[in-house]
Amino acid sequence: MTTSPNQANPDTSETTTSAKKHWIDHLHHAGWTVFRHAQKHTGVGIVCSVAYFDPGNWGVDLQAGSQYGYSLLFVVLLSGLFAAFLQVLACRLGVVTGLDLASHCRMLFYDRPRHKKLWRWGVLYPLYVLSELAIVSTDLAELLGSAIALSLLFPALPLWGGVLVTGADVLLVLALGNPLHARPAKVFEWIIAALVFAVLICMAVIIGKIDIAWGPAFDGFVPSKTIFASGALYTSVGILGATVMPHSLFLGSHLATQDRLSKKSLDPASPLSDKSRELELTEVVLRPERLQSLGRAIWRQLRSWFVVSRSDLEALDARPKSHKHRENNPLEFVQSHLYHAMVDVVSSLLGFAVIINALILILASAVFYYGSGAYGSESPASLFDAHTLISNTIGQAAALLFAFALLASGQSASLIATVAGQSVSEGFLNWRVSPVVRRLVTRLIGLIPSMVVAIVVGPNGVNFLLVLSQVILSIILPFIIFPLIYLTSSSRIMRVRNTAPKHAVISPAAEPSSPPGLTSSDGDPEMIQTEDFVDFSSGKFMSSLGWLIWLVILAANVYVIVTLGMGQGG
Repeated sequence: MTTSPNQANPDTSETTTSAKKHWIDHLHHAGWTVFRHAQKHTGVGIVCSVAYFDPGNWGVDLQAGSQYGYSLLFVVLLSGLFAAFLQVLACRLGVVTGLDLASHCRMLFYDRPRHKKLWRWGVLYPLYVLSELAIVSTDLAELLGSAIALSLLFPALPLWGGVLVTGADVLLVLALGNPLHARPAKVFEWIIAALVFAVLICMAVIIGKIDIAWGPAFDGFVPSKTIFASGALYTSVGILGATVMPHSLFLGSHLATQDRLSKKSLDPASPLSDKSRELELTEVVLRPERLQSLGRAIWRQLRSWFVVSRSDLEALDARPKSHKHRENNPLEFVQSHLYHAMVDVVSSLLGFAVIINALILILASAVFYYGSGAYGSESPASLFDAHTLISNTIGQAAALLFAFALLASGQSASLIATVAGQSVSEGFLNWRVSPVVRRLVTRLIGLIPSMVVAIVVGPNGVNFLLVLSQVILSIILPFIIFPLIYLTSSSRIMRVRNTAPKHAVISPAAEPSSPPGLTSSDGDPEMIQTEDFVDFSSGKFMSSLGWLIWLVILAANVYVIVTLGMGQGG
């Protein structure tokens, strides 16, 4: 009679079962740990990634794919790596110092020891104007892209009507809360995340319906001489400007200052706290006849949107005027936020922005350059061309997905551009107005030129303006990333105070005049507090890489400006 191995050695079976259960429990615990960390810390990366596949990207990616095929995919990848590196620098600046990039620029140039007016009017205010110009160029692309998407979804809607609809929609969503508060506005981040996933899913479905030669497509990620062909470098700079967005650096540094672990109220200074609002609304529900209470509660909430509270004004007045008059975040805060934020930013940019941009360029290449659209190198495709050809060759369902993805991209990017404008105005000008008023002003700054363009130029010239807006962003970019690289490379600005207990080396016998508190009553040395600093600045390698990226962007922009001046631009 034979026995099974388990019957012959029951201890081995029990050991194996116990080991499997141990590994399952370990994996379960690790999965929940990752989920909890992602739930708390994910947000900044997804919000910032939106800026890297906005309608401006769509316009320039469609142009690149329809004119040069897969050859410029390398530029998309390189631009994504540049964006991830610079966005990590902005994230580090916000987490370590507790201040955004715009506020740091004000501290650098507003109150210099010598030649104050020269620094203010020669450096600070021109830098602010360039930042606002970048936001206007971004908003122009976002509003026009959303308007085009609405026109594609609803052909009877004129382009200028689409601009009005998307502008009003953004204001309605932003009125729900202040995304730049000391605590993250999770509802705002969830809305952005939903729009990002909508874009990715729509593009993946469209790509799945197209016959693509993936071998040549992947070869496009390898650098080729096509990049330096006539007009290709202009388009490459447009891709760079569409990918590495100045306003996203401002916004990313601001969102990185938020405390994502504290459970305190989001808005303790609000005139109507959560508890009092709950009591008032409960009282109204229980006593329907007291509608006046509801009216007063609504009026108080609306009034709080347009009035700056006294605590906010005191916080503005108490802002330090230079870096030597302020302290960075505590070491515990930096350690609990910094590396989670860096992983969030890199994974979001490479996992969403680069992939979506690559899919748009692959779509344009397969349909226009290699497919039946075959526009060739002389006729770049527009958003309207792409929609029409997708509808004719793939089907109406794919065309609707294309329009919906464009709308989701434009709406999410419009939200980001408006919030970034709020951050820029707060940081550079120290505005003493409410966040809603700041968002209104920022929205109008972008809405007015978009309306003019939609009415005067019409659909035929929109694609040209989309690409031109991205080239303008690329030209402005070196002026924005210069202070970012300088700030993050400075150990004086990026150091965090570390208070650690250490043993005193002085005993009563050796030092009779030692101050009280250094020794215990029995003569033994006691623990004393000694202060030093932890340096979070970029090392030599990272700083050198940052300056190299700055030089590459600067050289490409100089080339484009010269070629445009000679009448040889794209």
